[in-house]
Amino acid sequence: MRAVLQRVTRASVVVDGEVVGAIDKPGILALVGVTHDDGPAQVETIARKIADLRILHDEKSVADLGAPVLVVSQFTLYGDARKGRRPTWNQAAPGPVAEPLVDAVVTALRERGLTVETGRFGADMQVELVNDGPVTILLEA
Repeated sequence: MRAVLQRVTRASVVVDGEVVGAIDKPGILALVGVTHDDGPAQVETIARKIADLRILHDEKSVADLGAPVLVVSQFTLYGDARKGRRPTWNQAAPGPVAEPLVDAVVTALRERGLTVETGRFGADMQVELVNDGPVTILLEA
């Protein structure tokens, strides 16, 4: 499982002209990708890191501040562009495998008492954000 965390002042996801998820105060945008052999251990690691990584201002975490998180599924995190001009997606898990695991990350964050918004799995999404810092961190579990 991979996640790209971006510290943001605000972020939103639009699908077909409708805002489906948004945070309007400082927090984290988490782009989450799943590979074939991911499971509960990877979900727990990614959720813990999203909640506890001290990348907000004054070295605080989302959990410390009760900051919101916007989770967006992102299969392209497993794109491989080492050969040719067209990436392959062989390492990305198919939707029936990936969707429940992305949902499990959201659930794990909510179980920690965090406010979590989401995109829409498998949809063509437009993600808008204001990256704060900028701070962008790549996580692998």
